[in-house]
Amino acid sequence: MDDQKILMQDLGSEEDDFGYSLRPETLKEFIGQERATEQLRIHIEAAKQRGDALEHVLLVSPPGLGKTTLAKIIANEMQRNFKQAIGPIMEKLDLASTLTNIERSDILFIDEIHRMKGPVQESLYPVMEDYQLDLAIGQGPGSDVVQIDIAPFTLVGATTREGLLSGPFRDRFGIRIHLDYYEPDDIQQVIRINSGKLNIDIDENAEYALARRSRGTMRIANKLLANVRDYAQVKSDGVLSLEIAEEALKFFGIDERGLDAQDYAYFETLIGKFNGRAGLKALAVALSEDERTISEVYESYYIKEGFLMLTPGGRVATDAAHEYFGYPVNSQISLFY
Repeated sequence: MDDQKILMQDLGSEEDDFGYSLRPETLKEFIGQERATEQLRIHIEAAKQRGDALEHVLLVSPPGLGKTTLAKIIANEMQRNFKQAIGPIMEKLDLASTLTNIERSDILFIDEIHRMKGPVQESLYPVMEDYQLDLAIGQGPGSDVVQIDIAPFTLVGATTREGLLSGPFRDRFGIRIHLDYYEPDDIQQVIRINSGKLNIDIDENAEYALARRSRGTMRIANKLLANVRDYAQVKSDGVLSLEIAEEALKFFGIDERGLDAQDYAYFETLIGKFNGRAGLKALAVALSEDERTISEVYESYYIKEGFLMLTPGGRVATDAAHEYFGYPVNSQISLFY
């Protein structure tokens, strides 16, 4: 396989440097997400048997579940080049330059594809369907459009907000893969494998303690493993026992459900300041946090845990959230206006 080529460096959207070295390289090595990986396996094998490019793939999930990893695995399994871009900063000229240099069956991965500018999305329509790029030559009344043939390739888009994609754009992806939060047993297995790669001496109970606090997310599991490893190295003999793991997690402010100071601040603001219901903008201002970070990074896990509901009247803290964070249940909160 040719060396992987990077169009634009991924700015930590799926893995940091620590996680990069631990990333699986084949579908066989990818733990969890069995339904998704089996679907990909079938599509990839069929495309290879026909000698065709794989259909365009849309990867949908909350952050940190392995979209970038799977995109690179697709390139590895197809034995083709891998090119990468970030949706919100991609311009028409970037796209044209990339597509005119792409080779047959190559993989073009666009992260945060839902944030790609509308005109850039629209310029992909004929490319994805007919492998033809409409390139504008000149400006004003004398301008012309030239059609350039593009080698059949596979566009792999990653998104945390599928609903923000236009219908015509979304429909051009022949394969849609949804990744779910991982089960603790799957995460424990990955922690065991990665501990071996990093020569970390960790016992089974400590593995599970980390897995339970990883919020169903492999990226978080790797970060917890790195932090707890450092704590064990400095505070003990380097062996990651359950006692040391629990001590380290407490030191880093991670509770039994993987929640940290930022999560507690969210619910202290939502419940304590806004009486259990608030709009996203108000929460972002009160927390001095970006709206997109709150909605895409934090809230999907709160919803999964049953702590939060999104309603026409705003974000509503559930009874479970009131109880967990030590607030009396407010029976006056209505889920609607």
